[in-house]
Amino acid sequence: MIKSRLLLASAAFCAVFCLNAEAKLYKWVDSQGVTHYGETIPPEYANRDTKQLDHGRLTDRKETFDSDKMNSTKKETPEDKAAMDARRHDEALLNSYTTDKEIDLARDRNLLQIDARINSYTVLIKSAQDSLTSLHQESDNRTKKGWKIPQSLTDDITAAEARVADLQKSLEDNQKEREAVKARYDADKRHFRELKGLPAVDPNAK
Repeated sequence: MIKSRLLLASAAFCAVFCLNAEAKLYKWVDSQGVTHYGETIPPEYANRDTKQLDHGRLTDRKETFDSDKMNSTKKETPEDKAAMDARRHDEALLNSYTTDKEIDLARDRNLLQIDARINSYTVLIKSAQDSLTSLHQESDNRTKKGWKIPQSLTDDITAAEARVADLQKSLEDNQKEREAVKARYDADKRHFRELKGLPAVDPNAK
């Protein structure tokens, strides 16, 4: 009888190891110290040290998970990021335009808006400078006549000078933006032609 039980237990144990090679078997010990085998690990024992039966061998599940984690957390290098950004830029160019003429049109639309702001600031600066000139003239006339210059006039001159400076800075910022936008679209146009296998064009050509 005992011999029969031993044979049955041995057969059952062999069956565990003779499962399909594709199946993943795990060995774990419960809170009572009892060893179990199965294709899945109960959630309550997931954090315990377990063993995976891999083609008849026991492998440490924790080490396998740590190795996977290391591979998945590999840091992206600056070169990798630069290459990815370049690919995305190429895709954006090819998806956004069908000919380089469309790039010219997009550039001109953007420059038109910037030019409108530049013209507006130019007019505002002239007006602000005229106002400042009038205030300085009033101050000079009072000085020539020996009159006291009121604090309100001094404050007006200070405010007018600050306004002219602010407007001048805004004008310069927009002029720089215009140059940057033009340069960016020109570079995009050159690169677009390269991607399409088209010959380079003379940048000075009309």
